[in-house]
Amino acid sequence: MADKKDLLIVESPTKARTITRLVGNRFEVLSSMGHIADLPKTGMSVDIEHGFAPDYEIPAAKKKVVAGLRKAVKQTETVWLATDEDREGEAIAWHLARVLRLAKTKTRRIVFHEITKPAVLEAIKNPRTIDQHLVDAQQARRVLDRLVGYELSPVLWKKVMPGLSAGRVQSVAVRLVVEREREIDRFEPVETFKVSGEFDSGTGTVPAKLDRDFETEAAARAFLDKARTARFTVSALEQKPAKRSPRPPFTTSTLQQEASLKLGFSVKQTMMLAQRLYESGRITYMRTDSVTMSELAIGQAAKVIAERFGKDYSQVRRYRTKAKGAQEAHEAIRPTDFGRDSIDGERNEQRLYELIHRRALASQMADARIQRTTVTIEVSTADERFLAKGEVVTFPGFLAAYGDGDADEKALPPLKQGQELAPQEILARQSFTRSPARYTEASLVKRLEELGIGRPSTYAPTISTIQTRGYVEKRSEEGRDREYRVLVLRAGEIEAGMRTEKVGAEKAKLFPTDVAGVVIDFLLEHFSGIMDYDFTARIEQELDDIAGGGKVWNDMVAGFYGPFHRNVEKAEGLSRAEVAQQQELGTDPKTGKPVSARFGRYGPFVQIGTKDDEEKPRFASLRKGQKVETITLDEAMELFKLPRVLGKTPGGDEVLANFGRYGPYVKYGDRFVSIKGNDPMEITLEQALVLIAAKKAEDARRQIKVFDGSDIRVLEGRWGPYVTDGSRNAKVPKGTEPGELTLEQCEKLIAAAPERRKGRKAAARKTRARQTTQRKKATKKKTAARKRGRTGKRKKA
Repeated sequence: MADKKDLLIVESPTKARTITRLVGNRFEVLSSMGHIADLPKTGMSVDIEHGFAPDYEIPAAKKKVVAGLRKAVKQTETVWLATDEDREGEAIAWHLARVLRLAKTKTRRIVFHEITKPAVLEAIKNPRTIDQHLVDAQQARRVLDRLVGYELSPVLWKKVMPGLSAGRVQSVAVRLVVEREREIDRFEPVETFKVSGEFDSGTGTVPAKLDRDFETEAAARAFLDKARTARFTVSALEQKPAKRSPRPPFTTSTLQQEASLKLGFSVKQTMMLAQRLYESGRITYMRTDSVTMSELAIGQAAKVIAERFGKDYSQVRRYRTKAKGAQEAHEAIRPTDFGRDSIDGERNEQRLYELIHRRALASQMADARIQRTTVTIEVSTADERFLAKGEVVTFPGFLAAYGDGDADEKALPPLKQGQELAPQEILARQSFTRSPARYTEASLVKRLEELGIGRPSTYAPTISTIQTRGYVEKRSEEGRDREYRVLVLRAGEIEAGMRTEKVGAEKAKLFPTDVAGVVIDFLLEHFSGIMDYDFTARIEQELDDIAGGGKVWNDMVAGFYGPFHRNVEKAEGLSRAEVAQQQELGTDPKTGKPVSARFGRYGPFVQIGTKDDEEKPRFASLRKGQKVETITLDEAMELFKLPRVLGKTPGGDEVLANFGRYGPYVKYGDRFVSIKGNDPMEITLEQALVLIAAKKAEDARRQIKVFDGSDIRVLEGRWGPYVTDGSRNAKVPKGTEPGELTLEQCEKLIAAAPERRKGRKAAARKTRARQTTQRKKATKKKTAARKRGRTGKRKKA
């Protein structure tokens, strides 16, 4: 009988397949498919009264996986836990040992930074036990996030809008986006005139810029008047050697930033591709804030560089990590084989691998040597001077790893001191200062890292969460045309003109939604602690201290929870009026009633009058792009011109244009037609009739069968054919031909179908009622448990 193989468990099927290829002769390699135990999706599941003990369960989707692993454990002598080396990986290993009831004597914990045969074999030679400090740090983060989400989210549901959520790190990330947007809203551009010139040296063109800007067009014109008769002479020519050094190999954050800039990848996409590369053995572990490389990797890189470029191009460098609270993995992201420039596989995986390979290889190469030239051009009739700058690479060094594209040479033609230059053209251009840039996903990650908020394992989930929760949108905008003034001096004559430039264009930038500002203002006022950047960074440092064994996780959580819970109790007593963000805009010229803007349960709107008036206030929703903070009285009054009468259909129905909860629409009779992409204030009757005709044609295409004298119809829907009577919908049973259904059969299907929900207000009321009931039940249960002196916890997973 053959010897039993040891069991080696990892968290991913791809990782399992790669390790099987390497050491499959000795191990049976199985995957846990990620976490096998976690906090339940519903309920607090944290025992606040007994040290914040988490109440884990095995999710239904993982029970089959656990059963398979338990069976495999029984058939082996030793179990090796080879999950990832960070806190999440350590927690997965701990849950495996706990749920599978692994004896310490037969359990080995191993970690490796790369999935190569030497790395795996080395790890097997040096097993360790599970690091409980790392597990505790992960538990502390999980419990903190559950406490914040479970206690704070219901406050937002009641005080702001149903369905909202709050998170310890996500809310701080949203705050950054909201505050940047408000900076942009407040920004007032400053106008200046910049002057540049092109001069003929006899052997080429010398581009130069004036050493000062002018505040007004008049001042710029006065300079050009002086320059009409001036002589332009090279008064100084300075040449200095300089160097450019390579950047360190990638961390998680810098990889996300560079992949966004160079490849256009989202943060989530970058991490997904990097995970595949790691699990297939191509690169080292991808969640890291370290820039160091192993001595083995440094030696391998030096050998490849010397063979490929020559010994002069090699320079051993040992980088030091500067990120706040750097921890996680012990190496930067690098290829496992520096001799492999490219890989097989999916195209985006190849592109990311090449980016990682070039950066890591360049990090071990010599500086690029550059000759920089600065030329001062004197203007005989003015005090101002022109400056021309050139740059020539004399030794490419690390730039050779990137090819010629990164050299970016700007050579000047040969010049000498005292040489006179002939002006070809001198241009004074009206310029405007730029507002702060909106965040991209990658630049937001960079800012979070600078503030010490989050860690490599949390950046991508945080960026995804703030978008999926509806606080931030990633979108692109085309921008708008803006005219600017120019003055051109050519052949002794000054010509004035107007030119056009595109401004405000955005590509894949992060915009806060309407509700984000309201939520952030509420949290800043009533939960300033968890919204404070330094406080959030201190929490991250305390989690690092727990991971290092310097702090007890339960004590750290208790220190956070006390003040936080008191703030929750205070916020529960606030009225919605105290929370609402309201702007007083002015007075309605016709009625004299106040006009205000604020955010309600279903979005931002403007209002004429108050609830105390005899007449009911009038309301109008804000249009896309309008904000409560910035809308003016004139813009608000325009909104009350809706609905707008366009005319009549050929059948005599009045056609109205308006904004609704789902966007702009036209209405004729009792029917509604979306006019998405059109403005109700501008759409014409002719345009509306075209959209109405298209909708009628689409409805006719969807209509499978109608019955004379009955409201029942058989229609083709997004999810297949269905029967409707206007209030109830019923799916057509599988195997039934929808066009052959009889009226009697349709009536039976309708009778058995649930009544359709009556709009979002009813749904919102139902949601709020359900949430209130759940909270009351949880509170009642907790109170009863305290009285009994126990928590009523269910059996541990």
